[in-house]
Amino acid sequence: MTATQMPERYAETHPSLEFDQPADGVLRIVLDTPGKLNAVDAAMHRDLSKVWLTIDQDPEVRAVVVRGAGDAFSSGGDLALVESMTEDFGTRIQVHREARDLVYNVVNCAKPVVSAMAGPAVGAGLVVGLLADVSIAARSARIIDGHTRLGVAAGDHAAIVWPLLCGLAKAKYHLLLCEPLTGEEAERIGLVSLVVDDDRLHDTALEVATRLAAGSPSAIRWTKYALNQWLRLAGPAFDTSLALEFLGFGGPDVREGIASLRAKRPPNFDGPAPE
Repeated sequence: MTATQMPERYAETHPSLEFDQPADGVLRIVLDTPGKLNAVDAAMHRDLSKVWLTIDQDPEVRAVVVRGAGDAFSSGGDLALVESMTEDFGTRIQVHREARDLVYNVVNCAKPVVSAMAGPAVGAGLVVGLLADVSIAARSARIIDGHTRLGVAAGDHAAIVWPLLCGLAKAKYHLLLCEPLTGEEAERIGLVSLVVDDDRLHDTALEVATRLAAGSPSAIRWTKYALNQWLRLAGPAFDTSLALEFLGFGGPDVREGIASLRAKRPPNFDGPAPE
């Protein structure tokens, strides 16, 4: 297979994502939404949840790099998609299924995954960024889980991996308050594997992926499988967080969250609170 055939094959089945093959055995996935800092729309959310199943079964892929186009990783879920989830039950349950599959499919994909996070790294993009086997952040990256700012519980990947990576105290601080982290701070607390200067980010990610692709496939994949048992043990916590997040998409707070983001003002949450 030539260096162009593999990306073209993936582009046919997952058209909202961009692909290339920067090194032998390395598939690179690029999140690219021009003008929206690589926000994840409905089509990209669907493709991002399913592509790992294809990668897992592809003998040509030995390692994966995930990056965003330009100077951003991903600004999170597109507000149009979020709004449609608040208005339509069918959309809500479809995206819930995809959100669950995205997390578990990354965890269960046998091939090692390297993320390269620059600029904003938020929401659905951050799921892959932090669940990657080797997560690399640019020094100036801005990592944030914005769920509670939106008015919904921190679902996605938060409950399954943040406490394990940086401890419960730090996880609560950043998830409850939506407090952003630079790449440097994320490495300091253990949230990411490595921080590098901004101009070295993508070269470093490719170097790591190339080393992984050249290693023993069985040794690397079995080590990943064993280590990810820690994440599988957290599956019930993740399932709970995701269910509560999507329960929130049917409530009033998320509507205020969307309105405040569009108006670029602080939210005024006055929805009913569970006793």
